[in-house]
Amino acid sequence: MSERKVLNKYYPPDFDPAKIPKLKLPKDRQYVVRLMAPFNMRCKTCGEYIYKGKKFNARKETVQNQLYMGLPIFRFYIKCTRCLAEITFKTDPENTDYAMEHGATRNFQAEKLIEEEEKRVQQEREDEELNNPMKVLENRTRDSKMEMEVLENLQELKELNQRQAQVDFEGMLGQYRELEKREREREKEEDEQETKDMLERAQVKRLRDSDSENEEDGGSNSKDVLSHKTCDTDNPTDILTDGKPTEGKPTETHGTVTAKKAKVESWEKSVGTLGAGATLGSLIVRKKSAVASQVKTTAASSEKTASACASSTAKLSTPCAATSNGSSSLSLLGAYSDSESNDSE
Repeated sequence: MSERKVLNKYYPPDFDPAKIPKLKLPKDRQYVVRLMAPFNMRCKTCGEYIYKGKKFNARKETVQNQLYMGLPIFRFYIKCTRCLAEITFKTDPENTDYAMEHGATRNFQAEKLIEEEEKRVQQEREDEELNNPMKVLENRTRDSKMEMEVLENLQELKELNQRQAQVDFEGMLGQYRELEKREREREKEEDEQETKDMLERAQVKRLRDSDSENEEDGGSNSKDVLSHKTCDTDNPTDILTDGKPTEGKPTETHGTVTAKKAKVESWEKSVGTLGAGATLGSLIVRKKSAVASQVKTTAASSEKTASACASSTAKLSTPCAATSNGSSSLSLLGAYSDSESNDSE
């Protein structure tokens, strides 16, 4: 591709540049150039905002009869992007900036306006002092007075800063840390006290539950003692009738006649007696405690005494019971043999 880029042109041997005609172009001719807006502006026709850096196809021309230190000044023509109104601005080499001419207003140039106003005031003052020596004295007096006021204000600011510098920021931070530490300790103590109260309440509840269980254990043990006593004092023949007396006949124990027991229901015959404290109490393992162990020891001692009494009474009543039981059994066998003989006949 490099051989296609021809930079030099061929000039024949008989080439005469004087024979080339010269074009007479006007000095105020315009060129089309591509540029960007040098500052923010607003169109006067439609109020459209044109921000800095927006690209335009502009026409450029040289301003006639205006030079700055031999440098020419150029003018640019652009069109508004909304209403196509013409806007012009030119170069300002004196301030190294651009100056708006017509068609729009420049935005954000407050600083530039202030600088221009200061320059104008300074120029007027110099002109007055040049022709009036009294004005020079007045201006110097005013300047010295203003300088003294500025120094006084500066001294006040320094004193204020020193007064604020005496504040011990480290001490303030230390107090804040100490206060925060006390607050954390207080919260920790409150949490510990709350947990301690909860544990005490739980312990009291457990003690109450254990006391109720001990009461239940004491009741069941007393029932067991009573049941053992009744079993020891019952007749030996009660085993044939599952420990229950025959209907219509009172049972004899130690020469006394007990009342008739209630009629046995059918469901009690098949299932058995319910609510026996001794049988169910032997299957349930309850939590042992100091009170429960004391109750058990007392129950065991009472059982021993009851068994001793039962054995002594059994020895005394055995002959009587044997004779009575023997007579009753013989009578029953006689009745059974009579019924068989009658049936065979």
